Amino acid sequence: MKTLVIIPSRLSATRLPGKPLLKINGLSIISHVFKKALEVNIGEVYVATEDQEIIDDVQKNGGQAILTDKTHKTGTDRIYDAIKRLGKSNVELVMNLQGDEPLIDVGDIRNLHRQMIRTKVQFGTLASNIEDKKFYEKQSIVKVTTKQTLNNSSFPEALNFLRKLKDPPKNTYHHLGIYCYQFETLKKFISLKQSQNEIKSKLEQLRALDNKIKINVSLAKKSSMGIDTEEEFVAIKKIMEYKSK
Repeated sequence: MKTLVIIPSRLSATRLPGKPLLKINGLSIISHVFKKALEVNIGEVYVATEDQEIIDDVQKNGGQAILTDKTHKTGTDRIYDAIKRLGKSNVELVMNLQGDEPLIDVGDIRNLHRQMIRTKVQFGTLASNIEDKKFYEKQSIVKVTTKQTLNNSSFPEALNFLRKLKDPPKNTYHHLGIYCYQFETLKKFISLKQSQNEIKSKLEQLRALDNKIKINVSLAKKSSMGIDTEEEFVAIKKIMEYKSK
């Protein structure tokens, strides 16, 4: 199946302004993610952004990027805009990677892609096991509950996505914000209005569930960590600098 990998990115993140261009080992975060996406080797890779500085950085480091509209409310809207501007109308699957997760696991993304091809579901995502109980209380860590237990071969439907949980039900996992959609599902998704749940929780995947678009969940072996704060940037920088020694 023809797959396109798109990484939405923008400079105006409120908690850590200029985040995509912060450097680790001499390379920006967004260019680290681009290089990881190339390693996955499932299709062409583009960064979609409203900022010329991000375009310049990605291209300087050998990547492909496309300038999108500045008015998008979500990363998914930005992705659809990028596909239209690129004229990639023959694409069947779209993989959406987070631009602030340079530690994403290549094998986990490949596995999600394989599951999408095997099952032909509309919409897929990744989640990992929760080892630390403190995760349940942290608003910045998104949780997903699933119909059945996640394992290496299962691909169950998501029941809900939540930010905070006092008493986690069975089959609750750490949601990783990586998505894969059938192109037709993506088209439908962006035509829908933002739902109240989505706006309240700041989770765009709730727009899908609120409109009866099923999301299936694949088990990630590694719990990837995004960069939202200065503290998280320092932590990931240390890990990556240590690995490169």
